[in-house]
Order: sequence, then structure tokens, then C-alpha cells
Amino acid sequence: MIPERASEMLGKTSEIARIFRDAGKELYIVGGTVRDLILAEGKEDKSGAVQSTKDYDFATNALPDETLSLVKDWADSVWQQGKKFGTIACLKGDVRFEITTYRAEVYSSDTRKPAVVFGESLEDDLIRRDFTVNSMALALPSLELIDPFDGLSDLASKTLRTPREANKSFDEDPLRMLRAARFIAGYRLQPVDELSAAVSEMAARIEMVSPERIRDELDKLLVVQKPSPGLAFLVDTGLAERFIPELPALALEQDPIHRHKDVLAHTLSVVDKTSPERLLRLAALFHDVGKPKTRTYTPQGVSFYHHDVVGARMARERMRKLRYSTEDISIVATLVELHLRFHTYRFGWTDSALRRYVRDAGPLLEWLNELTRCDCTTRNPVKARELNDRMDELESRIAELREREEIESIRPDLDGVQVMEHLGIAPGREVGEALAFLLELRMDQGPLSEDEAYRRLDEWWQNRS
Repeated sequence: MIPERASEMLGKTSEIARIFRDAGKELYIVGGTVRDLILAEGKEDKSGAVQSTKDYDFATNALPDETLSLVKDWADSVWQQGKKFGTIACLKGDVRFEITTYRAEVYSSDTRKPAVVFGESLEDDLIRRDFTVNSMALALPSLELIDPFDGLSDLASKTLRTPREANKSFDEDPLRMLRAARFIAGYRLQPVDELSAAVSEMAARIEMVSPERIRDELDKLLVVQKPSPGLAFLVDTGLAERFIPELPALALEQDPIHRHKDVLAHTLSVVDKTSPERLLRLAALFHDVGKPKTRTYTPQGVSFYHHDVVGARMARERMRKLRYSTEDISIVATLVELHLRFHTYRFGWTDSALRRYVRDAGPLLEWLNELTRCDCTTRNPVKARELNDRMDELESRIAELREREEIESIRPDLDGVQVMEHLGIAPGREVGEALAFLLELRMDQGPLSEDEAYRRLDEWWQNRS
């Protein structure tokens, strides 16, 4: 069963296939490239054309130095960064090729770095891959499908299996346990019992993987169309407890506001509803993590006062441990801290409140509004419609205010130089206090004329003195 679009692939790979064949070396297209070719058969992009593949992964019995010798004069560019792992990458025209010697990656019990061992045959290479749906190959130039572990059948039946014993596969590379969650969510695959049991048994092994690799795989999971099945798998198997324990902790908390049996179910729903933007999805994942620490009981029921502030701090701490960039952490923490701000405006919005909302959100305003909308997961249609109408009103008011003012770049009506010259003071703390006063005045009352700003500054200075 070879997709018709393989003819395009054959045209792009014919030259490199000939080079390896003439040298007496095997060359196979492998892994996700084969899987996606099969899954994409008959699928079109928005223009109506079948999407073109510009990246190909190969497996070969040629050693890295032999591969380099074969492609260095043929390719336009060659990269050797992956050579110690058996991979030589090259570019020919606009097509990128990654050629890897048959290999195995095995973790020892006391290191996070894989030890590379080169294999001797294609089947040796395929059996050491993560899942059967990635353990298929296409021979070049014949395009014969090599499928020793029934990956094609598993794709058809939506089954997730490992080519050999799951515990042995996960022992070789523990990140595969986290990758399983992405395949469950992204390809709607159902894990076999052996795979799920192995993850539950070996969850602690994920701690051998570097935070950076875990972070990157988590990001990939979060941007699939519907991440919740994969996230639920991480919680159910105990894997999440090992690298993002704030997530399973939510399953213990009752949330009377959203009428879910727990905050975890609500969180997974919010993640699914948001756009597949990496940082927005991370904010959705973390938006309620402060609830366990802020849960209190009152005569009116359970409350979670200040869980937004506590959650923002917890998000920062977890993201630092996963080695996210300072910018990523700032964006996610800001969204988490502000995700309840909208609800303080339920009785109407003054221009001052709107200015502060827009200023505090800054360039994250659209994401913040989307997170706020998606945070409504109530099954009560009246409440859902009410919140949606209020959000529409807020966005309409912001649009109106934008027409009158440059609210995204609000500044005091006087600058530091004007303050110093008018008050006759030198640079220092007093100038900062004056500018802070003028900014608050600008937020509360909108733009002032220069004369009025000076008059208010004088009043403030006299009262301060």
C-alpha cells in the first residue's frame, strides 16, 4: 500500500538513491516520513493541492564518514552536527535530507545522555524505534514498504504499540513515554495495555531525561489539535507527577464554580478550547494550578481566593525547572495572573479600568481575552451566554477607547525632563514618584493638556511637601 503521492517523493529522492546504490549501500526512507505519507494520502491543503514534503529521513548501513563522503560533493550544503549520533544532514535545492546510520540509543541508569550503538541491519534499526507506526520503511528506489512490526495495521486500527517489549523500549529512551502521550492525542491512537502498564511502572525513569528534552516534547503535545487525551494519559500513568506535579494535584480539588468533578477536568477542557499556540496552551494548562494551595471553606462554599497570583508564581517555578526561556515564563505567568481580571468588571467598565486592563495585558491582550472566554466551561447555557455577552461588551468598549486614545502606549502627559525643569529638582526618587503620579492620573482621567498636567503636578508637589 504505497500512496500515489510517493511518485513526487521518488522524483526528489532519485539522485541520492542512485548515489548510495552505486556505492553498494542501502538507503531507506523511514519513520515519521513514511507514516505521514500514508496518513496524508488524499488529503489536500487549503488551496486544494496535496501538500508537498520537503524533509526526508533516511536510514542506511553506511557509516557516518561514508555518508559524508557520498553527499558532500552532491549536496548544496552539509551539516555534521549530528555525526556523533550517526546523522549527516544535507540540503539539495529546497529539500532537506537527514541520513542516519542504523543505530540504537540506550540510556544507562546514571546518565541523561544516550549512548549510541550502530546497528547492522534495517530491522535492527526499526525494532529500536519508539512505536510500530514509526517502524516502517520505504526501500529506494523500488518504494517497497518494509513493515516488520505491522505498523500499517496499527495505523488503520488506531493502536499505539512499541515494536518490542514496552519496558525495554522505554528503558532505552525514557522520553518515549512522554512521546506516547503526543501520539495518543495527535493521532487519536489507543495505547495497548502493555504500553500503559510499562509507563506506570517506569514513570520514575523520565527523571533521567534532561529538562530541555522534556520541555520540548511537552510543547509538541500541547499544540496538537486536542491535547487532553495525551495529558490525561500522563496523569493516569503517574508520569506527570514526575515532571509537572501541579497537573495531577488538580484532580483532588472540587470546583463548584465550573461544576466539574475536579479542576483537572476543567483545565483539560480549557486547554482543548484555546488556539494551538504554544504559550497560550501553557497558560491554559497552568491557569488554575494555584487552586489547591488557596482552597478555603466558607458558609457560601469552597473558594480559591488569589489563586491567580499564587498560580502565576507556581507557573514561574515549574517553567524555570523545565528550562523555559525568561520571555516564555513572563508571558505565561502574566496570562495566569490576569486571567481573572475580567471578572472584576462584571458591574460595568469605567474608562480607567479599561486603560489598566489594556496596559497590564500589553501585547498579550488578544490571548488574555481568548483564555478568559475559554475558561468558561459551564454547561449552563444562560451563564455561558452571559459571560460571552460581557466579553463582547468589553472588547467593544476597548475598540471604542482605541479610537479616542492610544491606549496600548499610555505614558504620563509630561516626561522626566519636563518634571525636573518645572519643579527644579535633580534626577532621583522624586522624579520617579512624580511620573508615577502622572501615569495614575492619565490612567484615571485620560489625556490632559500640558497646562492641566503642570497644574496637577504642582498640587501633588505641594501636598507631598
